[in-house]
Amino acid sequence: MTETPTAEHPLPQIADRQTWQAKIDELRVKEKAHTRAGDALAAERRRLPMVEVDPQTPLIGADGPVPLIDIFSYLHSRDVSYATFCQGPYEESSRYRDFMGWTIPWYSVPQDAVDRLVANRHFGILVSYLRDDDKVYETYWTTGRGNELMAPSYGLLDLTVYGRQEFWEDSPEGWPQRWGSQGGQFRLDGRPTAQWSRIKAGRNDDLGTSPDDHRQPHRH
Repeated sequence: MTETPTAEHPLPQIADRQTWQAKIDELRVKEKAHTRAGDALAAERRRLPMVEVDPQTPLIGADGPVPLIDIFSYLHSRDVSYATFCQGPYEESSRYRDFMGWTIPWYSVPQDAVDRLVANRHFGILVSYLRDDDKVYETYWTTGRGNELMAPSYGLLDLTVYGRQEFWEDSPEGWPQRWGSQGGQFRLDGRPTAQWSRIKAGRNDDLGTSPDDHRQPHRH
């Protein structure tokens, strides 16, 4: 649902249901074509070559050092698992994981292993690996808007009348577009909105990076 905007924001035209449904039907043809185009891209993705990665690339997990090849033991549906690789010390990033209440597999990448995994890219990429016996391969990677599938709220916003309300969108004249590309739309009082429920629950948000590290929960 979308709240009715203030008077300064225009509304879509009002039509009878038959006219409205006809427009929906026209758009549905394009939506189905878009879906099929996505299927075709996925088919091309499955036909890409792959590049071998050192299977002994070291990572740091909850139980200490672990080689890349061993993290594939945590397999889920369809023999696929998800893990987060972080930059910096494990002790620091794992505190954030605990604060958020996440249970996904979590690893840090030691500095001497960054080049083997990041390979002239940057943290923030989404990567797909394949293990075949004692070898590991990278089969795909993306970044930027390619990572949007990790935030399904974007897709839901695209179905609403005002969309994401970001500057770059092609929207009718006068539609609200208050957000840029710096992530402000996901923050409230300076914090990502997802953090506030954790703070309200009394979780410790001290990552241990402050000189005055008292390990006390942040309260409001």
